[in-house]
Amino acid sequence: RGIFDEKGNLIEIQSIGRDITDLYLTRERLDSTIEKLKNSFARAVEMAGKIIEVRDPFTAGHQRRVARIAKEIATTLGLPENEVTAIELAALAHDVGKIHVPSEILSKPGVLQPTEWSIIRQHPVYSAEILKTLETPWELAEIALQHHERYDGSGYPQRLSGEEIRVEARVISVADMIEANGTRPHGP
Repeated sequence: RGIFDEKGNLIEIQSIGRDITDLYLTRERLDSTIEKLKNSFARAVEMAGKIIEVRDPFTAGHQRRVARIAKEIATTLGLPENEVTAIELAALAHDVGKIHVPSEILSKPGVLQPTEWSIIRQHPVYSAEILKTLETPWELAEIALQHHERYDGSGYPQRLSGEEIRVEARVISVADMIEANGTRPHGP
């Protein structure tokens, strides 16, 4: 039969055109659904961060501010959109593990005792445990786990250094330090 009908009209081209149009419309619907899911996920992550802020008045808005700063840094660095999204979402929840830290320690003015610091230093581990339960296309748990690591190896909890630290975690670390530089009673 070929691509022409009995009158010589191009029938296969019309069919292919309809198929392409259908595929394009399906792709648009899929992209829209993915965007809605990303937005819903971001709102859920932000809500988890707000729970922490209720317990720690000194960090009210901290995670949102860190997310905004981290996104600006990532965009300025020219990181791919997917990495910028991962950075923003991980920053919104990077301190969610503080739910396991007693509020007396979180809001204690002045110098923390060594035992209190050891408790504080576990919050990235707790954040990672919480974020591991979420199925996402991003490694949010690992990013949150590494957000207090330092390039020179002096950070915590794993004492990673240099390129061992994910770039997303390094960006959040810088944003966290910028934002925290005057807001916490016991320092960044």
